[in-house]
Amino acid sequence: MAINNPPECISGKDHKALDLNRQSHEHSRKSTIDQAGEVMSGHGLHSHPPHEEMVHHAAEGHGGEHHSLSQWVAIFTAILAAFGAIVSYQGTHLMNEVLLQKNEAVLEKAKAADQWNYYQAVSTKLHMMELAIILAPNKSADFKEKIAKYEHQKVSIQQSATEMEQKSEAANRESAHLNRPHNDLEIAMIFLQIAISLASITALTRRKWLFAVAGISAAGGIGLWISAIFLF
Repeated sequence: MAINNPPECISGKDHKALDLNRQSHEHSRKSTIDQAGEVMSGHGLHSHPPHEEMVHHAAEGHGGEHHSLSQWVAIFTAILAAFGAIVSYQGTHLMNEVLLQKNEAVLEKAKAADQWNYYQAVSTKLHMMELAIILAPNKSADFKEKIAKYEHQKVSIQQSATEMEQKSEAANRESAHLNRPHNDLEIAMIFLQIAISLASITALTRRKWLFAVAGISAAGGIGLWISAIFLF
């Protein structure tokens, strides 16, 4: 009958030796990985998990797009601010010219009215001299001399009043002519301000369609500005 030998028992010393051997193997493996990582870092290579790489590239792409849009909005706003300053100056200048021409028209109209009043006064004196000739024919020589004087004054006063009325009408026409481009400049300024406001909202919301609408509004304002320049 065969007798089975009992399994060999591992002593505590053998367990300890196995643990030390395993720890030494793990330490050697970790040292090798660290050295490889240092070599890759030294050559400018970095290793990241795949999902971290995707997040990193997405963040870089979004940041570049954001930076580019902000730059375009800043340049766009600066250009519109410059145009707005020019339009505002021209609008103010035209408004002053409109008011100046309107005041000139009112002044010439008042002068013409004074001349017509003077004309009526001279006409009244002339009629009185004509009546005096009828009432006192013996003094008709003196009255006729005055009548000739008054008739000459009437012609001169009438010419002066007519010229003043013509100047008043010319000033009114010039005022109306300048007021049309002034209105176009005012509307152009409104469009430019709307474009600047939309560009500011674009910088906050990152909505490109708002930037497109701002461009359309700016184009309308610049178009009105150009038409006003040609009218002026």
